[in-house]
Amino acid sequence: MIDALIHYSFMQRAFAAGLLVGVIAPLIGVYLVMRRLSLIADALSHVTLTGIAAGMLWNKLFPFFPVNPVLSGMGASTVGALCIEQLRRAYRHYQELSIPIILAAGVGLGVVLISMADGFNAELFGYLFGSVVAVSVTDLWLIVMTTGLVFGFTLFTYRPMFALSFDEEGARVAGIPQRALNFCFILMVALVIAVGMRVVGILLISSMITLPVAASLHVARSFFQTFLYAVFFAQLAIISGLIAAFYLDWASGGTIVLVAVAILLLCMGYKRIRVRE
Repeated sequence: MIDALIHYSFMQRAFAAGLLVGVIAPLIGVYLVMRRLSLIADALSHVTLTGIAAGMLWNKLFPFFPVNPVLSGMGASTVGALCIEQLRRAYRHYQELSIPIILAAGVGLGVVLISMADGFNAELFGYLFGSVVAVSVTDLWLIVMTTGLVFGFTLFTYRPMFALSFDEEGARVAGIPQRALNFCFILMVALVIAVGMRVVGILLISSMITLPVAASLHVARSFFQTFLYAVFFAQLAIISGLIAAFYLDWASGGTIVLVAVAILLLCMGYKRIRVRE
């Protein structure tokens, strides 16, 4: 059964993209959840939608100079990440305000650009909810490059990011370059969201960043184990979801997220049983 599935080239690309996203999304998600910033993923996903709509509108107006909407989405997500970081500095005592401000701006501008680009169509739905058929070779290379950046960031900043996640003020006093790390981290979040949308869609990518981490917190006994379990649960959700979506003819993004929710519920049940014992 699996041999027949991976016989198709588009499924090979989908599995490769899914496995890579299933690593980098929870890696970034652990830090977001620990720092209580998980809603940033939702805000940046809506900003990414604005970039996608802008790319589609550009291709409509200038068909002889087309751009890849994934690249325009990455650009918009990066700009949104920088704006969030600037707003967090401006609202030093109300930093959470930066998230709804950027989210509202992203939704408003995205809706306007979508209407200008002839509204919803099959291509846009693929970006919104994910499409295994739509993962191109270019998309796959972008995911590979983003994976390398996220791995490098996680490897070289593990200790300072650990400190920032649990005691930001103490980390600053200890001499950790908090501003530079936050800047790099928010850029990693933006890139992960932009490339992950091909697998699960713009509206669902934040779920793959947070759900595996939420499940991991119920079974992990250390910070490092949280990473391991989160990646394992994300891989399980993506592989199972892609297989189920292929044979049941369901939307791939929604199926993957439903499997991730099921894993979370199982982990919650396991923790409850373990506590009673």
